[in-house]
Amino acid sequence: MEQTNVSMALVPQGSIEAYIQSVNQIEMLSAEREKELATRLFEDGDLTAARELVMSHLRFVAHVAKNYSGYGLPTADLIQEGNVGLMKAVKRFDPNVGVRLVSFAVHWIKAEIHEYVLRNWRVVKIATTKAQRKLFFNLRKSKKRLGWFKSEEVDMVAQELGVTAKDVLEMESRMAAQDQAFDLSADDEEREGQFAPVHYLEDKSSDVAEYVEKENWEVNAANRLRSALATLDERSTHIVQRRWLDEDKATLQELADQYQVSAERIRQLEKNAMKKLKSAMA
Repeated sequence: MEQTNVSMALVPQGSIEAYIQSVNQIEMLSAEREKELATRLFEDGDLTAARELVMSHLRFVAHVAKNYSGYGLPTADLIQEGNVGLMKAVKRFDPNVGVRLVSFAVHWIKAEIHEYVLRNWRVVKIATTKAQRKLFFNLRKSKKRLGWFKSEEVDMVAQELGVTAKDVLEMESRMAAQDQAFDLSADDEEREGQFAPVHYLEDKSSDVAEYVEKENWEVNAANRLRSALATLDERSTHIVQRRWLDEDKATLQELADQYQVSAERIRQLEKNAMKKLKSAMA
């Protein structure tokens, strides 16, 4: 049953939003736990440890895959290819090097996604929807000669196929477009002003390491706050919750009316509770 759940997590099915929400709920690993699991896998070939390492990093694959959504490829396929890269990274990860797994794995994840984009970009750009594919094949049959359609021919084809003239012109343009090399040749690289898809495929504004660091900090801060709140008495906890944590925050007077004390007394209780929280979290 566990193996089935792992397989389903590695291959997104159904709603992408539901999948991302699901993998975001998987607990992140501390540095100590990650190294323990990686050591078990590296030294003993422990597949259970490998499975936990992979599952805990699926959220980062989804994060990286989002940066390639502009190529018309299904997000589920991008994530699936990224998951393949993650598994390859986990297999090759050496815990003795002294880096976190995510920093090592991001290169493997991107490499697999890049390879997938290269294999599928041209085909998908021609026709991405069922309607476009139908128009593509019908337009090829209707095109009797080389060269571009004349205005009256565009209107005639559009009427025959039951589409707009704009759809015909757009598909004709796609059909006439030439394949472009993903990377520049050695000669092209020496020329100024030469660009290729490799230059803008990756979203440079996204720093996975920074994202991971921020995520770890937020989780750690939330855990420390939860532990600190547990040291307070019930009334102080409720006052802090209502004054600082609830979306609809209460006023001092509202709490004073609830506890039948003065607003100044509530302020004193709040101040003392905050001092205790700061001390506990420090």
